[in-house]
Amino acid sequence: MPATPAWPPQSTPRLYVAERLTQGAMLRLDGGAAHYLVQVMRTRPGDPVKLFDDQTGEWLGIAREVQKRGLTLEITDHLRPRESVPDFWLVMAPIKKGRIDWMVEKACELGVARVVPVLTRRTVVDKLKHDRLAAQAVEAAEQCDRTALPQIADPVKLSALLKDWPEERTLFFADETGGAPAAKAMGERPGPAAVLIGPEGGFDADERAAIRAVPQAVGISLGPRILRADTAAAAATSLWMAAAGDW
Repeated sequence: MPATPAWPPQSTPRLYVAERLTQGAMLRLDGGAAHYLVQVMRTRPGDPVKLFDDQTGEWLGIAREVQKRGLTLEITDHLRPRESVPDFWLVMAPIKKGRIDWMVEKACELGVARVVPVLTRRTVVDKLKHDRLAAQAVEAAEQCDRTALPQIADPVKLSALLKDWPEERTLFFADETGGAPAAKAMGERPGPAAVLIGPEGGFDADERAAIRAVPQAVGISLGPRILRADTAAAAATSLWMAAAGDW
């Protein structure tokens, strides 16, 4: 007897939709999502599509009506619930376009719950396109099989961030002047956490003093080599996930 093919196939396209999904719903897609499915993936009536909504998890949709510029999917099966997300924030000074897009992409892939852009004295980029960063997170989630999206916060000044820092959340900050080995420090402090990555050029002396004055702040070292801001963000996030996250 031949083996029964997997259903849905591994090649099934996968998309995020903002609408809350429910069993039996008919979902109309237009615009970019429809173009991708109809023109790029050549979806036809009866073809499967995986969908996730960042609320209820992942669902199977079956194409019922397919037109040149749109299609309708019937939501037929709940494939899995929304994943649990480690309570970890990536707080980083914005860097130039391309590099910050990469940071958001990797934050999503690594399981970060919230991305917070923070403005420091040496920050070279002070205006961000929130929609573009959110789109980077969505694309990464679609490709790496996540069912939850990281929140993308609005930029905040460092002074305001520190003033309102939550009492229950450890603030690890990459201190180029030295600190505890990151993996050891993170392993010793379980619970809600964030890592703060400075701009190109690092924090100035006054900023470093203000960060250290926060009771929840812990200075960490990411090793003997100087890392680019985006490399430091990925490295610190990976270390926390290995020590206290879901790895």
